[in-house]
Amino acid sequence: MSSPTWPAGPAVVVGAGPVGQTTALLLARWGVPTVVLDRRAERDPVGSKAICQQRDVLDIWESVGAGARIAREGLTWTTARTFHRGEELFNYEFAEPGGPAFPPFVNLSQTRTEAILDELIAAEPLVEVRWNHRVTELTQDARGVTVQCETPGGPAVVEASYVVVCGGARSEELRGGLGLTFEGKSFDDRFLICDIRADLPGWADERRFHFDPEWNPGRQVLIHPCPGSTFRIDWQVPADYDLDAESASGALDTRIRRIIGDADYEIVWKSVYRFQSRCVDRMRVGRVLLAGDAAHLVAPFGARGLNSGVADAENAAWKIAYAGRGWAAEDLLESYHHERHAAARENLAVTTATMDFFVPQNERQARHRAEILAGAATDAGLRAQVDSGRLAEPFWYVDSPLTSPNVARPFAGRPPRGEAPTPGPGVLLPDAPVTVDGLATRIRSLARDGFLLLATDAAALAAARSAADAVRGPVRVAALPDLDTDGVLGEALAARPGEVWIVRPDGHIAAVVADRHAEEVANALRRAVAQPVITRAIGQVESIVEQSTANR
Repeated sequence: MSSPTWPAGPAVVVGAGPVGQTTALLLARWGVPTVVLDRRAERDPVGSKAICQQRDVLDIWESVGAGARIAREGLTWTTARTFHRGEELFNYEFAEPGGPAFPPFVNLSQTRTEAILDELIAAEPLVEVRWNHRVTELTQDARGVTVQCETPGGPAVVEASYVVVCGGARSEELRGGLGLTFEGKSFDDRFLICDIRADLPGWADERRFHFDPEWNPGRQVLIHPCPGSTFRIDWQVPADYDLDAESASGALDTRIRRIIGDADYEIVWKSVYRFQSRCVDRMRVGRVLLAGDAAHLVAPFGARGLNSGVADAENAAWKIAYAGRGWAAEDLLESYHHERHAAARENLAVTTATMDFFVPQNERQARHRAEILAGAATDAGLRAQVDSGRLAEPFWYVDSPLTSPNVARPFAGRPPRGEAPTPGPGVLLPDAPVTVDGLATRIRSLARDGFLLLATDAAALAAARSAADAVRGPVRVAALPDLDTDGVLGEALAARPGEVWIVRPDGHIAAVVADRHAEEVANALRRAVAQPVITRAIGQVESIVEQSTANR
């Protein structure tokens, strides 16, 4: 994707973890020069850390050249199994609307993911990484942000057009300087994580979650497969658990062998964590955006940490590019807070419910959990209440001020686990193979070059073409039948005659306009970049901030 010269100073990304790396690469894709500042002296490749990459996150990474590599090197799994006291309660596989390019989940260590992203950054002239730069203060005005740093050589200053803080949970100094709160709680129970290398036939293609197994009575165990015959095992352990003492006594070996039996094994990495659920009150302060763990912390059961951070990065990157180039007003940045804060609150709600099921907060919750688990094997209603961690999924922007609702395509609410929501305004566009000028590509690849207007018939195509100049920046207009020669995408969308599907640069559906009227398409486009819309009747300007999309 080519873009005109960036008209302002570089963007600054604080933090060179995977969310910061992704942000920098996506900004570069939009032609935005970026400086990445990290407090560390160099990368610290210790431990596997975040391992579970969701399909649509791989798709985001593919837009900068990393998705297919991560998928190839990672271990693919498609089935999630849940057990209680050794008896399987249920399992499910993941819905695949359209024709997605990637499997539902791929497991690869964060260390290896970072190495792949580093290679791409090294080859990207628009990204500069500066280690040993601890950002201490951000001050801003209408023109930009002054970034104060401490380095081994003394103070340093970087003048930035925009800043994205991706410095992780330890960003308290910057959060405080921006006047932000980081409310939430820590969970008392700890979790022991061991990455072991062993030959365990039949374990390599599924996630296994155990409630109250005989080898961790009263608590939980999660087993994830990883590449190279490696498995991550998570044990819920008491608050006073001592890993050093258990390792020295041989009890850790006993703990592992109660799961894997007599198989030879090697411990690749081990650690103990106490998890937190926290969220900033604002994810945007002027020209500064917060992303990933700097903005929200969630328990890892469901793999919603890194995956949601990458979605933050994509949302931030295209909006910074549009605002900085003058393709949209600065108001577009406020929608970053609106959309990604709502996503963070959803993730907090989901993961907190999971942790409450894992670690009941009172006697009533404990009895309720025991009743559910005891009856789930034979009662489908109780089985549906078993919470072993709802796995990561793209957030739906149905309440966003950028989204135009359509009463004929209402949002039905959070779908059952393993299923995707019905396509409509606010939902991520299903991916599918398409053909452009005789060449095979994918629909999301087209969408990520700007706004995409998909018309289902000739009249809708005429309306889309007439409306395309309602906004600045790249807009592609296409006839769905011409792209979708085998009908896979049309079937996934349940496309109807006379519709124009407006797709944002991050692949989310901004609107489905069904009346073939160019002015309605133009207004939906304007709303999607936070511009005022024009009423059809009297031509008055109507603020998008006053629009309500209360469909959820």
